[in-house]
Amino acid sequence: MGMIGDYRRLMRAGMSLARHDVVLPAAYQSRLPLPARVAGGTLRLLTGGARGRPGQRLARALESLGPAYIKLGQFLATRPDVFGSEVTTDLGHLKDKLPPFSMKAARAALVAEFGAEDAARLFAELSEPVAAASLAQVHRMVLPDGARAVKILRPKIEEQLTRELSAMKRAARTIEGISSESRRLKPVAFTETIATAMMRETDLRLEAGGADEMRALSEKNGYFHIPKVDWDRTGRRVLTTDWVEGVPLTDPKALDRPDIDRVKLANDITRGFLTNAIEHGVFHADMHEGNLILTPEGRIALVDFGIIGRIGMIERRFLAEILWGFLKRDYVRVAEVHFEAGYVPPTQSVGDFAQALRTIGEPIHGKPAEEVSMGRVLLQLFDY
Repeated sequence: MGMIGDYRRLMRAGMSLARHDVVLPAAYQSRLPLPARVAGGTLRLLTGGARGRPGQRLARALESLGPAYIKLGQFLATRPDVFGSEVTTDLGHLKDKLPPFSMKAARAALVAEFGAEDAARLFAELSEPVAAASLAQVHRMVLPDGARAVKILRPKIEEQLTRELSAMKRAARTIEGISSESRRLKPVAFTETIATAMMRETDLRLEAGGADEMRALSEKNGYFHIPKVDWDRTGRRVLTTDWVEGVPLTDPKALDRPDIDRVKLANDITRGFLTNAIEHGVFHADMHEGNLILTPEGRIALVDFGIIGRIGMIERRFLAEILWGFLKRDYVRVAEVHFEAGYVPPTQSVGDFAQALRTIGEPIHGKPAEEVSMGRVLLQLFDY
């Protein structure tokens, strides 16, 4: 990607962030040089000013910038240790919704993937799109043996992501080069990780493989329902699975059914995640409320397997020991594991770190989950 194109895209992103009062914020006007104050004030005057908390303003700005930035916001929402729990909570509500592309374009994608004859035969009952997001849209299809969900990538989404990610990488390199304080957060490495994950999501065969692997694990432990992949109707740009009936947990009324045991449901989600992560070293790495579906049978179904996380055997042991240590209130052992894993520099004191861990663990010990802010816990942990 060319430097001029990168800077043009970054200027567009910067203007959107400024319009939403994310950069050049009004609260900090007095600290800014005169040109920045004038620019920020002019943008707010032209756009009527920005409203809401910083995280809400950032979410709206990212939504306006399109697919790559929406995905960036979803990744940022997983880092309360860096951005704070309020901002990441607001980013967690970021709307990954875009207008659907046409049925003509959807049919063209199917023909390109399967050929005209097979596309007509395999997808004869394809519906209009029922949901559209930043990378793909979903159609429903009813077959004699049951309904299917057909996910089709947006036309030319790979090229669009490549252009936007090139600009993000250039921005990260620039920031890391001129700001010594930023190097602690490793913006270049962070951006590379995001870019790799985003581009993996544009090969739906990989998502199909992840879904199939998670389904095999779920059949053993029974915590989640995972839709079955229809491999005959799946390719690089098309993914077909069983249709999942139910309500996503983003719906405030999803858990209001009288037959739902919320405590059991929460336990199943927690145990399912930890069983997969610690016992098998693999987990669904994008488990936000929109990807958790409450089925009519009262089970939790997982969808969208574009990001699968993996943990090596050594890391799994460390994670298990840390969790067990917190449960047993053995803060010295938890501290020792952090040192053994290399999470804390060896120059620090095990005793001092154990004392710091106690200040985190004791206030939340025995409290119900809804009273515990994991963002706050992570922030405290990283403070030490």
